[in-house]
Amino acid sequence: MFDTAIIGLGAAGYTAAIYSARYKLTTLLVGEEEGGMGNTAAEVGNWPGDIDVTGPELMERMKKHATSFAEVTLKQTRVTKVERLGGKESKEGKESGFRLTFSDGKTDEAKTIIFATGSNKRHLNVPGEKELAGKGVSYCATCDAFFFKGKTVAVVGGGDSAVEGAAIVAQVAKQVYLIHRRNEYRAEPYWVQKLQEKTNVTFVFERQVKAITGDHGSTGLTTGKVTGITLDKSFEGSDQLAVDGVFIEIGATPAVELAESIGCALDERGHLKVDASLQTTITGAFAAGDVSGGSNHFAQFVTAAGEGAVAVSGVFGFLQK
Repeated sequence: MFDTAIIGLGAAGYTAAIYSARYKLTTLLVGEEEGGMGNTAAEVGNWPGDIDVTGPELMERMKKHATSFAEVTLKQTRVTKVERLGGKESKEGKESGFRLTFSDGKTDEAKTIIFATGSNKRHLNVPGEKELAGKGVSYCATCDAFFFKGKTVAVVGGGDSAVEGAAIVAQVAKQVYLIHRRNEYRAEPYWVQKLQEKTNVTFVFERQVKAITGDHGSTGLTTGKVTGITLDKSFEGSDQLAVDGVFIEIGATPAVELAESIGCALDERGHLKVDASLQTTITGAFAAGDVSGGSNHFAQFVTAAGEGAVAVSGVFGFLQK
């Protein structure tokens, strides 16, 4: 049985593993996608000490650091189930461990667990979106901008990911429409300024995408293509925009499913409810990063890493008891 199991291979999970190893705790670090949402950041301009670093570069360095310790066992696989193990009663409540089941049916057990499961991209849930996913509909401008070189695209959203994504796509695309349902952005002013400097970006305010049109093709990713979008209100004389691609960047929802399955409570914004040590409402279960509400819901690399460290401090104190 491991001292702790960390679910998630992003900034929170990697940092937690580094601190866990330094506390000399036997550590299972497990997740399906290395780097997590960190891999979607093309430019990380606010990581202390690095003026110019990309998300994938930063994640690879964190992984290398975390796995350099003998105490850390890395498993790249999907966790399909988490169960609480019964234990004896104590002054602190019921002491219990956890069993993790993986996609291959194998299991591991740990005395404590840290949910660093991050978040999942939100969808528009409009006609054509599902059918054209991978055929011109993308949820990662950083990942897929290159495929739209010289083309016309729409980016949907008004937060950091949308504005940053539009700036990235504008570097290669012929024309970019940035569609936002409000008349002002919620994004960091730095990115808004960079976008305003682009000559091939058109701002479409107070509009929403009602449908994505195109040739659906077959179920494979190599056929079919986006041809346009339908807006809820007319823009420049029409509710139709002809585009070759649509980047949906409307934020993300915390990936709380595994934690909820063992009874962890959520806060008013749908994140895992935690105390000062980042322990959830379930004894021995902690949370860090985007899935937690521990940093005032401020989803940043630096806050995720900080929470990873704090969660391990909590784990260590818990185990000492």
